[in-house]
Amino acid sequence: MRRSFGRALLGAMALLCLAAAPALADSARAPDEKDLTDLQLLGKRIFEDFNLSEPRGVSCMSCHDPRHAFQGDNGSSIPGVALGSRAGHFGKRKSPTIMYKAYSPPFGFYKDVDDGEEVLEAKGGQFWDGRANDLAEQIKFPLTDPDEMNNPSLAAVATKIAAGDYADLAKSMFGAKLFDDPDAAMGKLAGAIAAYEESERFAPFASKFDDWLRGKAELTALETQGYKLFIDPKRGNCIACHVGNVDSKDPTDWLFTDFTYDSFGLPRNPAIPVNADPKHFDLGLCQRPGLDKLLPKEVARDSLCGAFKVPTLRNVAVNKTFFHNGVIKSLRDAVAIYATRDTDPARWYPGGQKFNDMPAAYRASVNIKEVPYDRKLGQKPRLDDADIDALVAFLKTLTDKGME
Repeated sequence: MRRSFGRALLGAMALLCLAAAPALADSARAPDEKDLTDLQLLGKRIFEDFNLSEPRGVSCMSCHDPRHAFQGDNGSSIPGVALGSRAGHFGKRKSPTIMYKAYSPPFGFYKDVDDGEEVLEAKGGQFWDGRANDLAEQIKFPLTDPDEMNNPSLAAVATKIAAGDYADLAKSMFGAKLFDDPDAAMGKLAGAIAAYEESERFAPFASKFDDWLRGKAELTALETQGYKLFIDPKRGNCIACHVGNVDSKDPTDWLFTDFTYDSFGLPRNPAIPVNADPKHFDLGLCQRPGLDKLLPKEVARDSLCGAFKVPTLRNVAVNKTFFHNGVIKSLRDAVAIYATRDTDPARWYPGGQKFNDMPAAYRASVNIKEVPYDRKLGQKPRLDDADIDALVAFLKTLTDKGME
């Protein structure tokens, strides 16, 4: 069984505490901006700019709404995927939250111990497939994706920023000649967005669970039962991937993800437009751009097909859809499928055909060994309905204050 990594790699944590004090006058800041450095403020301006899509009208904030734990769908009519800047263009995966992403290490293959043997395990990066190493690199993908913000190039984005209301703020950060080289400028501006996403508002640790850790709140009996199931290796075993240090009262030791990748074999989401082609399969990690250059010889590429990054469960109750393809529409079902995916597959898969969102050749990589999905057809699930209710109650304690 995969071991908890305990305390997550916190190299990015230093970036959360930028030393530079705000220099821009308070009169030039909104009330919620006075705690930001000038660099973070610049990043916020870019993040919220609806002029940076083609055609204009979509910002980073459209799919990462601060009120909804920095996630969203830009008003999409298709549950599970976001609407792009043009009518009829939709994303291919659910937009993940950006919260707590600064804690993710760069993508790579890290040593771990599995059943007493040392193994190399994919971990880190950004996006469901880890294709960006860090937050600064992550920024560049949606800006030029035809189904998202649809810019022809990053240089075109820099040119739009140069004509915007906050161009002088950008120049004050990076010099008067910043926009003379639009490509180089965008690299610096991406760093500003990353600095904003590394600010405390993206990792406030402000949930009831955090208050409980600090001794400032009490969990209800149902929430406590859910917590016990969450950490129980023979029942919920959620902590195996959504890790926390049971011996620690420090909220930063409870990120509720180990940043690794797992193949769950979700049901196919027929609402996603690209899935109208029965030959189309989103295989996640094994399709990551640049993977071949990073893949250790000990790791078979096919073993990574169908694997997606384990998301944090912080603010999970704010979600409208769940998992990378948004196929699950309620938090309760998101918990229930873990318990009954294998004992009652007809509940989740049309005709009972398990793992129907991946070719048969890769279904052997689906995780069927770890608790609670180590059960077989007709067996008693590890969790009953009352257990599921308790886990849902606990997961709701992970919502940060102010999130809807």
